[in-house]
Amino acid sequence: MEDSPRIEFPCDYPIKVIGVSSPEFRAAVIAIVKGFDPGLTDQKIAFRPSAGGNYESIKVSLVATGADQLASLFEQLKEVPGLKMVL
Repeated sequence: MEDSPRIEFPCDYPIKVIGVSSPEFRAAVIAIVKGFDPGLTDQKIAFRPSAGGNYESIKVSLVATGADQLASLFEQLKEVPGLKMVL
């Protein structure tokens, strides 16, 4: 008997991207995510600076259509300069 998939697509899928706090980092992350979810609105994006202000986390809830889409998204995000972590 096969296991059922853990995630049923399409669905709202939250990700958190952590990196150097800069307008360029923020713009690059949002541009990549919007490439995978063109309907992404500002209400589904949240920014939170670190205590020292050197880093920031960007939390995004995008519409995920499949595991391949998410894998491609994570690969593109890993190329963003200043990236520290993708969750």
